[in-house]
Formats: sequence, structure tokens, C-alpha cells
Amino acid sequence: MTPPTPAEEVAIRSGDDVVRARRLVREVAQTARLSLVDQTKLVTAASELARNALVHGASGTARVELIQAGGRTGVRAVFSDQGPGIADVALAMTDGYTTGTGLGLGLGGSRRLVDEFHLDTAPLRGTTVTVVKWSR
Repeated sequence: MTPPTPAEEVAIRSGDDVVRARRLVREVAQTARLSLVDQTKLVTAASELARNALVHGASGTARVELIQAGGRTGVRAVFSDQGPGIADVALAMTDGYTTGTGLGLGLGGSRRLVDEFHLDTAPLRGTTVTVVKWSR
């Protein structure tokens, strides 16, 4: 396994930062040679996750890196916040569940757009969502 390239990080404190995080994800996805469809899926998920960090966590970070494993190239994006955490993960992952402030995808929709999805959350500890999209 080739070690990943250095990760780039964007602080998420405003709507402009959400746009910067999306742009970074797209740039790394292009470097990974993801198809246009897969780039769009990953950027859409990243937009939702960055917006969640801003809205629910008051601020956060997006860390994006090019990764390689098993002859494949992909993108890993980690969205973290120090907010209140998600009290009901099952509800938050339910299709169609949204608080009405994002794209309406919710966490479940974001999960369907990527190849790997990991959610780590606890009340008063914040939330970290890690997503990976592999080139085909």
C-alpha cells in the first residue's frame, strides 16, 4: 500500500468555507481521476457534510487526501466538529430525514453517494464523518 499524500485541511466557519471545502474535494477527486459522475457524488456528499459541521457543530474542519490501496486511487474526506453530537444516530441515518437546512440528503443520502462511510459521534463530544470514494 502506497502511503497517502499529505492531507489538506479547511476550517469550516462560514458558508464560504463550505464552498472552499467542496472545491478542495473536487480538486483532489480530479487528481484521483474519479469519473465526472463519481466526482459529483463525492462533492455532493462533501457539501452536505461540511454544511452539517457548520450548522450543527457551529464550526468544524474538512480534511481531504488522495489515497491509494490495492492498486486503486481514491479520496478520503473527514468532516469533524465539536458540536453536541448526534443524539439519535438511527433517526439521523433514516432516508429522508433532514433538519431542513441542507441539501435534503441527510446522512443517509451522503452515505449512498460514497463507497465507504464511517460516523463517529457522541453527545457533547462532537461528530466526525469519514467518507471514501474510489476510482473505478
